[in-house]
Amino acid sequence: MMCEQCQERPAAVHLKNVVNGKKSEIHLCEVCAQDKGEAFMNDDGGFSFNHLLAGLLNVSPVMKQSQPQQNRRQTVECSGCEMTFDQFLKIGKFGCPKCYESFRDQLPPILKRLHSGNTVHQGKLPERQGGTIHMKRKVTELRSDLKALIEQEEFEQAAEIRDQIRSLEAEIRDEGGGADES
Repeated sequence: MMCEQCQERPAAVHLKNVVNGKKSEIHLCEVCAQDKGEAFMNDDGGFSFNHLLAGLLNVSPVMKQSQPQQNRRQTVECSGCEMTFDQFLKIGKFGCPKCYESFRDQLPPILKRLHSGNTVHQGKLPERQGGTIHMKRKVTELRSDLKALIEQEEFEQAAEIRDQIRSLEAEIRDEGGGADES
């Protein structure tokens, strides 16, 4: 595959971007990729995922909003490697396994941003084998919708959702999927 920008060299950097569920891809050679985003290259001139991740972490408005004003000044430090949270944001990777525990309170907004708002792993199941699991996930999704509709005082739509939930729960009971597998 050739570089989409210069059409001269083979593409070595393949970037995928998903915004509001719409996926776009761009394929660039290392030279064009370096021209477009020098911040994401390492010292050898190659593409660095860690620099890309660190860049995402540093420009996150979500991250700035997640910390109260007085806590921004405090530095959280890992008990294992003594890395500070600010260092993690600059480098883009942890120093040791204890960093996960040390920075636990600061990670949710970062993970939410990196995963386009999805913070729960759903996994994939074959349609034929995951019948009750799919129904349970649908019930969970509908309950979330029901809660939002009640808060918005959309009681007629909420009643329809409630009926759908009851119907799905009856199907789950009939199929013997009483154990929680979601």
